[in-house]
Amino acid sequence: MLHYAVVFLVIALIAALFGFGGIAAGAAGIAQILFFVFIALAVVSFLVSVFRRG
Repeated sequence: MLHYAVVFLVIALIAALFGFGGIAAGAAGIAQILFFVFIALAVVSFLVSVFRRG
């Protein structure tokens, strides 16, 4: 999932470079959502593994 966030970030940067503001904003928004979902799932996975050991 982090891979997809980075891909959309690169798409947003390239689109912004060429002046496509709407596409850049959309891709940046998708990248941001995917990044936060990744962080949330990583934290949940870490907490589950910590509580499973004990």
